[in-house]
Amino acid sequence: MKNIYNISIWIVLFLVSAMVLPGKAEMDRSKVMKGIKSFEKEQWDESLQHFQDALLDDPEHAVGHYNVGESLYKKKNYEEALKSYEKALSTPEIAMREKIYYNLGNTYYQLNKYQEAIQSYIKALDLDPDDQDAKHNLELVRAKLKEMAQKQPMENQQQQQQQSGDQQQSQQQQQGNGQEQQEQQENQDQQQQAQKDDDKQENEQKSAKPQEKQKELTKEEAERILQALKSEERENQKLRQVQRPARIAPVEKDW
Repeated sequence: MKNIYNISIWIVLFLVSAMVLPGKAEMDRSKVMKGIKSFEKEQWDESLQHFQDALLDDPEHAVGHYNVGESLYKKKNYEEALKSYEKALSTPEIAMREKIYYNLGNTYYQLNKYQEAIQSYIKALDLDPDDQDAKHNLELVRAKLKEMAQKQPMENQQQQQQQSGDQQQSQQQQQGNGQEQQEQQENQDQQQQAQKDDDKQENEQKSAKPQEKQKELTKEEAERILQALKSEERENQKLRQVQRPARIAPVEKDW
């Protein structure tokens, strides 16, 4: 793609002759020439300073504002350059107005304001239909806008795909986090239940009554118990004798 054409130097030289036209307020010619020489040497700061000094002689002079705009453009201070060019449009000269609109188009282009650039080139061509540079730049900007319009749906689609992918990844991550949290909760519940069971078992053991120890008998107590058992045995023997049935004697033979 071709570059934007710029004819700033030609315009600055053109303005040298414009200063001496009848009815124009005169600026200090030496200041203007110093500005032009610095401009040709690409000393943009020096040229701007000289052109601004010359403009002090007549703050409303269209030529002075145009020269300042040119130096600002070269310094890439495009916003301020626009202001100076717009002030320069106060000139009634058709040829100069056409060049101003052309450079306004260049400045809008640098600011990525393509619609404004197109309008400025069209105005320049209305004043001079044979301006080939303006035609070239106009076609270039229109082609750029067309290219941007074709890329936009593709970029939107890619952006949507990217957003969809990010959203899907986020959902998967959330699901993974949810599963992990669930597993952690289950492990925690199991640990708590195990702790409860241990506590319950421990409490049951503590609450159980301990077995009473058998009391050790003294010698006297053992003797009494033994005598009691003997006495009980004798009584039981008597009882068995009383309860035993009578024996029948066998019948003797009578012969």
